[in-house]
Amino acid sequence: MIIGSLENTARAEKLHPRFKEVFDYLKSHDLAGVPAGKIALGGVEAWIAVSEIPGKEKGEARLETHDKYIDIQLPVYGCETFGWQARERLQEPGSYDPANDITFYGDAPAFYFPLEKGRFAIFFPEDGHAPCIGTGIIKKLVVKVKL
Repeated sequence: MIIGSLENTARAEKLHPRFKEVFDYLKSHDLAGVPAGKIALGGVEAWIAVSEIPGKEKGEARLETHDKYIDIQLPVYGCETFGWQARERLQEPGSYDPANDITFYGDAPAFYFPLEKGRFAIFFPEDGHAPCIGTGIIKKLVVKVKL
């Protein structure tokens, strides 16, 4: 997992061939007014899911992992809290859903961290993450980048 600021993405951009394109897009567009839906960046290689979701309590947010895609998640407004746990420590997996590239877990996160507007978190397949923790409606972006 990587936590960073949109003001300083140079190192993160070197981690995957599509990351520079993604961060350039995020920094050059005002996404606050974009309606919920999907923004195509590179077909099946990269896209952005824009969503407005009611915030959850920590106990309601389930850890998840992805096998084929890296998540770059960032709130558009407000603050979103995430739980995290190393995938190799997760002991209670559900079934893998290949259509949505997701496995949910019954385990608890090892820790929680807040993410405010202008900050991002990158979750790799080895990162169990529990998103959407907060109050009120959370507007957020989830960039999916194919491994």
